[in-house]
Amino acid sequence: MKNIINKWYKNHALIYKILLFIGTTFLIVYLFPKSGKFKYNFDKNKPWQSENLYAPFDFAIQKSPEELEKEKSAIVENSAVYFDLIEEVKDFVYEDYNKKFNATFDDSLGRKKTELYRIGKLVLDEIYKNGVLEEDYNYPNDKNVILLNGQNQIASTTYSELSKIDAFRKLLEKQLEDKNDSNFSAVFVSLFFDLIEPNLKVNKSITQNALQEELDKISGTRGNIERETLIISKGELVEGHKYDVLKSLESEYESQVWNSSNYTWVVISYSILVALTLLMLLLFLRKYRIDVFLDNTKVTFIFFNILLMVLLTTLIVNYNAKYVYVVPLAVLPLVLKAFFDARLGLFSHVLTVLLLGFIVPNSYEYMFLQIIAGIVTILTVSELYKRANLFISVGQITLIYIITYFAFFVIHEGSIIDLTFEPFGMFILCGLATLFVQPLIYIYEKLFGLVSDVSLLELSDTNAKLLKEMSNKAPGTFHHSLNVANLAEASANEIGANAMLVRVGALYHDIGKMKNPTYFTENQSTGINPHDELSAQESATIIFSHVLDGIEIAKKNNLPDRVIDFIRTHHGTSLVYYFYMKEKEMDDATDAADFRYPGPKPFSKETAILMMCDSVEAASKSLKNPSSTKINDFVENIINKQMEDGQFLNANITFKEIESIKKILKNKLANIFHLRIEYPE
Repeated sequence: MKNIINKWYKNHALIYKILLFIGTTFLIVYLFPKSGKFKYNFDKNKPWQSENLYAPFDFAIQKSPEELEKEKSAIVENSAVYFDLIEEVKDFVYEDYNKKFNATFDDSLGRKKTELYRIGKLVLDEIYKNGVLEEDYNYPNDKNVILLNGQNQIASTTYSELSKIDAFRKLLEKQLEDKNDSNFSAVFVSLFFDLIEPNLKVNKSITQNALQEELDKISGTRGNIERETLIISKGELVEGHKYDVLKSLESEYESQVWNSSNYTWVVISYSILVALTLLMLLLFLRKYRIDVFLDNTKVTFIFFNILLMVLLTTLIVNYNAKYVYVVPLAVLPLVLKAFFDARLGLFSHVLTVLLLGFIVPNSYEYMFLQIIAGIVTILTVSELYKRANLFISVGQITLIYIITYFAFFVIHEGSIIDLTFEPFGMFILCGLATLFVQPLIYIYEKLFGLVSDVSLLELSDTNAKLLKEMSNKAPGTFHHSLNVANLAEASANEIGANAMLVRVGALYHDIGKMKNPTYFTENQSTGINPHDELSAQESATIIFSHVLDGIEIAKKNNLPDRVIDFIRTHHGTSLVYYFYMKEKEMDDATDAADFRYPGPKPFSKETAILMMCDSVEAASKSLKNPSSTKINDFVENIINKQMEDGQFLNANITFKEIESIKKILKNKLANIFHLRIEYPE
């Protein structure tokens, strides 16, 4: 059991990476669309670029939205309107007519009264032939109308055949005029105004149900394509019927929700592709960025950012795919470049875009746009801590988006007539969202404990609290640190190392000397040396302690681990030579190991640079009458001894880079000592 626990602990970093790899793969596959994806890209009125396409299964040809809308409009136009006919109203009106007519017209009119009665009766018969409307519904005159009595259909006519409530006036006046009885017109009109009652009322419920029933009968398809039927040949134009068939096939693929029979296979296939993509990232880290690979926090950070971009894109696509370009994907290479380097940022960005190709529409166009934008991001964004640089770079990225999209649009459409400004607005929004990278970097620093150039710039300010304290307590050490920082920064720039990081490391590498400043020669302004009262072993112990004291002070002041690494390694396992020789004079059996720093040795280019610059700058104070030859021999001697002592064995620094650093140090020291050209004697 103990052996199992030991093995588990020994391999816990690898086990964590495996679990992270599996978990990220699962989450990305979970976010992927649960439907089929058509594997061909095509555009209307453009040649078919792929091989001959045969129908993979039977499917129906779907009608276009325009066709369906046309059919719906035709049905709505030709649909019938149902009216309830209330027969009792007509009977009541006729009965009321008899009473009111006799009360209005006197019997003294004789036969004229009978003739007038017949005229009124004819008018009533005419307007109540199909019924009188309650109101004018403004239907077309040829609108089909069905009359109902309860639930029974009793007649079918057109809207023009129905009478409006004031239609009697014209009929009545015409009848009276034909009989030369126009002088009775006013009396009759007044009588009919009180008499006429509507007996037709539209039945909205039945009308709507009947219309919906007809609309439901509309078929979304027209015809079928049988399996193995040739749909389109290579080079053939995608137009007309063939375009409709291809759109139908594409829609059929995308509407196929994973069912129980193929779900497992589709998930396995997606998992394989996602796992391969993430595996490429891990292999890249293992081969080219081993320091990142060995740090589980950094690996988690990279995987988290990739997953975040997939999540954001999925949410936008599910909401509305046309807004997909609002997602600020350029943030990914920006963030990774800020914390790591450009190559890792671009590699991760390309892999993320490949994953998003499974989600987005027009995947080729999307991938081309995003990869180009990612490359521009890496090439243009430098010194992210300078706000102006970020704004300029985001403007360039946005411009590239707009130009590339415009080119794709012209290729697809063949003209700019239908070009709209909506996509360009989305690219501008994307650019504005990319500016959020600054606060995002700050959040990531707090969450993952990483260090960006922005934080390094803040730490390099000599007015920072800790550096201010060192300048007061140990002014000689502070001055030494500034000189080392300048030398280290120049050396780092020469070999392509992180100049900002090594400068900050140099500024803080000796902060431990603040605890006992007078025990270090650069702070001994009075000429009194406390070491005169101590043994060589005690003096060496105090000298060693400035490393551990520096680490303690750095942690109390929340300095990043990357900066603390410089404090820990700037002496490596080197020998405190002065006190060792002093002790050896007294005891020849003195063990050199007792006078060596505890280490560790430098394990990066930056920490190796600091060791060289620190040793050279400190020792240069002892140079008497410096000349170019003396400085050359001096630098060569110090750095060669460090190499012979194996101090750079763990640092990924080459002999060529060390020689470049030597050259820089020689030039800088020559400038410091204001050397003039040596003339021959």
